[in-house]
Amino acid sequence: MGERRTRVLVVEDDTELRAMYDRVLSAFYAVSTAATGADAVAAMTDDTDVVLLDRRLPDTDAATLVRDLKRRYGDCYVALVTVMQPDFDIVDLSIDDYLVKPVTTDQLRDAVDRLLSLAEYDATYRELSQKRVKRSVLAREKPSTALRHSAAFDRLCTDIERLERELDDTPETGRGLEP
Repeated sequence: MGERRTRVLVVEDDTELRAMYDRVLSAFYAVSTAATGADAVAAMTDDTDVVLLDRRLPDTDAATLVRDLKRRYGDCYVALVTVMQPDFDIVDLSIDDYLVKPVTTDQLRDAVDRLLSLAEYDATYRELSQKRVKRSVLAREKPSTALRHSAAFDRLCTDIERLERELDDTPETGRGLEP
């Protein structure tokens, strides 16, 4: 059985843009499309990794839809893809990226890849946090001589150092929001 493909939901009311995004992204990801907020909710699944969302939809506003999707599917990453220049209202939106149209096909792919990097970062950070807790508990509860002679504790410390390096090497995310 093959590796699971990244699932991307494109929510765009412009028929031509929606078809173009689908065509471009389908070569790399499993893509679903929706033209309205209601269609997006119906198309969304627990397996959806990334949502590319037009900010202006005919039946809902982006804030309401993002809130609904995040509440139902907290593990998905959302990027707004819009003609609207960002304003301070984005501070309260639970989004992970913001792209201003027109966007190139490379920008779309880069946005999806950045958001997938976030998922990898989150998993690595969680693993690092778990290992740090274990190290802290052992350091607090075990005598230092026992720690110095423990292969398991050495392995734990080595794992922590490796994970910290991985996080340091994680590429920047959210370039759409940074100047």
